[in-house]
Amino acid sequence: MDEERALYIVRAGEAGAIERVLRDYSDKHRATFKFEPTDEDKRKKLCEGIFKVLIKDIPTTCQVSCLEVLRILSRDKKVLVPVTTKENMQILLRLAKLNELDDSLEKVSEFPVIVESLKCLCNIVFNSQMAQQLSLELNLAAKLCNLLRKCKDRKFINDIKCFDLRLLFLLSLLHTDIRSQLRYELQGLPLLTQVLESAFSIKWTDEYESAIDHNGPPLSPQETDCAIEALKALFNVTVDSWKVHKESDSHQFRVMAAVLRHCLLIVGPTEDKTEELHSNAVNLLSNVPVSCLDVLICPLTHEETAQEATTLDELPSNKTAEKETVLKNNTMVYNGMNMEAIHVLLNFMEKRIDKGSSYREGLTPVLSLLTECSRAHRNIRKFLKDQVLPPLRDVTNRPEVGSTVRNKLVRLMTHVDLGVKQIAAEFLFVLCKERVDSLLKYTGYGNAAGLLAARGLLAGGRGDNWYSEDEDTDTEEYKNAKPNINLITGHLEEPMPNPIDEMTEEQKEYEAMKLVNMLDKLSRRADVKDLHQDGG
Repeated sequence: MDEERALYIVRAGEAGAIERVLRDYSDKHRATFKFEPTDEDKRKKLCEGIFKVLIKDIPTTCQVSCLEVLRILSRDKKVLVPVTTKENMQILLRLAKLNELDDSLEKVSEFPVIVESLKCLCNIVFNSQMAQQLSLELNLAAKLCNLLRKCKDRKFINDIKCFDLRLLFLLSLLHTDIRSQLRYELQGLPLLTQVLESAFSIKWTDEYESAIDHNGPPLSPQETDCAIEALKALFNVTVDSWKVHKESDSHQFRVMAAVLRHCLLIVGPTEDKTEELHSNAVNLLSNVPVSCLDVLICPLTHEETAQEATTLDELPSNKTAEKETVLKNNTMVYNGMNMEAIHVLLNFMEKRIDKGSSYREGLTPVLSLLTECSRAHRNIRKFLKDQVLPPLRDVTNRPEVGSTVRNKLVRLMTHVDLGVKQIAAEFLFVLCKERVDSLLKYTGYGNAAGLLAARGLLAGGRGDNWYSEDEDTDTEEYKNAKPNINLITGHLEEPMPNPIDEMTEEQKEYEAMKLVNMLDKLSRRADVKDLHQDGG
């Protein structure tokens, strides 16, 4: 009934009446995602009628109402089949300001029309294969990049940027050819990186270093959503970028990694939004060539060095775990390097472990990232080793028992998911410089057996990668306990009581005679067996 009334007004009414009836329809069906099959034909005709209205000279408010209803109807894939034509796509491109190369975004009154048009295009491209093919024919990716450039450094059009980026993400997800076009022809990597810089309001203090205001306000919801869409689009653009072939590529990836470092050190409007933001940053960092990840850490500035509140000499001698790791003005420092971003990644990893579910999707990306960073960058590995595997003191509990990061990772080494347990074991192995004896010290042979068997290292030795030769230092507590540590379980076991100590002399003599008799029987059986063989 709603479709019939709306269709009648759209076909015969004037702009004011059309706007009112479509606004009512939109308000009623705003949260509708499943539609009655019996009204399918009416919805198709309503879509066609709305497109005919949109080509007319109607007020902006009427355009918005038409587009809102079209967005709702475009959730139904069957409705889109007859209305997804090149002409209708071009109508939406025109309303979204995707056709005019020189048209600026000066008329604020047009912004709602642009946003709703982009929303419609997102739904239509996602739900219609015909629309996906037409987007290639109409060179939609290039038009979206041009619109992004118009939005550059404009603070009040985040919604336009957000849905422009979402549409870019969908296109690059659905078409591998568009990924290549974005990367090389459209210069999508620097363009999307600039979008992130704008969303984060980054101020550069050096080539790959940005100013971080720890007391600054969180990102607004609009800035956060815009950044998340840009991160997702960048992920698709860089998904095949494991190797850097040119110096310009290396520079661009370092700039992007520096922007992602900034991303990790800021927060969104809510804890959930911050986690989503950081999760997408982690995914994108996984695409960055590992040689470019050195910008995640940076030397201390002169000001930070001057403000140092704690020096290594002031650390108590029993604080071996904090060797060269100090906290200065909320900044994690190791060996003169700012390790804030790595510390955020470590905390992010621990939170994902604590969730206890979706390990493959939620945990393995950050574990893989930390593993590769540790393998390629010595300072990162040594910092993470201090945080995850500090020198052992208390070895009374099994390695998998407890609430430390080490305990949680060791538990994952026997997880039912093969991929999860492999990457958890690999991470710890790399932190131990791929030395079997060092790994067994922290995990026990039982937990490490899977990794060692896969690498052919059950008999000991070390992996194939080269690491610095700095030696681990054992604590006095560990040295004293080491002779009594069970190598299989990796923890200290009380010496088993000797049963002979509690026997009387008569019992000892009796047990000795039993042993003599058993040995005599074994000897006679061996002699009989040899006699039969000689006779044969």
